[in-house]
Amino acid sequence: MSGSSYGKLYTVTTWGESHGPALGAVVDGCPAGIPLTEEDIQVWLDRRKPGRNAAMTSRSEADRVEILSGVFEGRTTGTPISLLIRNTSQRSGDYGNLADTYRPGHADYTFDAKYGIRDYRGGGRASGRETAGRVAAGAIAARVLQELGISVECCTRSIGEVEADFSAYDRSVALTCETAMPDPDANRRALELLEQTKASGDSLGGVMECVIRGVPAGVGDPVFEKLDANLAKAAMSIGAVKAVEIGDGCAVSRKCGSEVNDPFLSADDGSVKKTSNHAGGILGGISDGADIVVRAYVKPTPSISKPQQTVNSRGEEVTLEVKGRHDPVIVPRAVVVLEAMCAITVLDAMLCGMGARIGDLKDRYLN
Repeated sequence: MSGSSYGKLYTVTTWGESHGPALGAVVDGCPAGIPLTEEDIQVWLDRRKPGRNAAMTSRSEADRVEILSGVFEGRTTGTPISLLIRNTSQRSGDYGNLADTYRPGHADYTFDAKYGIRDYRGGGRASGRETAGRVAAGAIAARVLQELGISVECCTRSIGEVEADFSAYDRSVALTCETAMPDPDANRRALELLEQTKASGDSLGGVMECVIRGVPAGVGDPVFEKLDANLAKAAMSIGAVKAVEIGDGCAVSRKCGSEVNDPFLSADDGSVKKTSNHAGGILGGISDGADIVVRAYVKPTPSISKPQQTVNSRGEEVTLEVKGRHDPVIVPRAVVVLEAMCAITVLDAMLCGMGARIGDLKDRYLN
């Protein structure tokens, strides 16, 4: 299967299936000398793991990460970092009725159409559990970015019709509440809506927002390797994401140029600044020094207990009720996945840009 690797110089390859013995990732291109422990990664995985509250599936996985290579005496060595996360709470019997039935909204039919064979237990590679490897790899990327003074923060902007008030943004609330919203009142209302939706056998979607601070101007490339294009690809690679915005996104299509052009000014320190940030920190595919804002729109969880019309592999029409343990909304657990993918993308772009000027090469090899 192609398509399991991402990045050019900071390369992440994820492997494993939802109901296999384990899954994980191999990270190649991480600079040597970065302080790194399993606990640095575990903090991120704990934000993604299931079974923590009512907004998530009841599947309970420890999601403990093991570093198998690439770290010596607490520091990265510059060699490939192999990460292992064991599956411990599989209930494959919950999927027995799906061996030849295509679940609406899932990748069952398209996997069969492409490969002629699929792992129907939880969706195999199409399962959300694949993202555990990405999160582990993203935690390492974020650790590298931290050394450069760059932070990546993602939270839930909305669930269903409930939207967080960002004027009361509180990162600590987003990191600890059930919905990953930065607004306690919105979190309460979203939980009430989720409870009603679960009781009816249905699910909800929502919006995630990631803000990347501290990226200097000049990161990214024009034409086919634009930073915003790669961030959009990174976000869209997350299962259930159906749309991505950078900055004001779709809203700019209803504005005049004078409203969204982000005028420049000269700061006291001589640097170039903008008076606004409608562009979301990227111009011409290259960072402009302002905060980079990425928004991802997530569809409702397709696994619902309501009866649904579908067909089986023989083309027979059947009615399906999906069994098993599923998230009533994907967003709270996907927030850290978006954060990870954005960290990976920005770090990769920065590494790729190191040879953009001859002065950079002289500084590295002649001085």
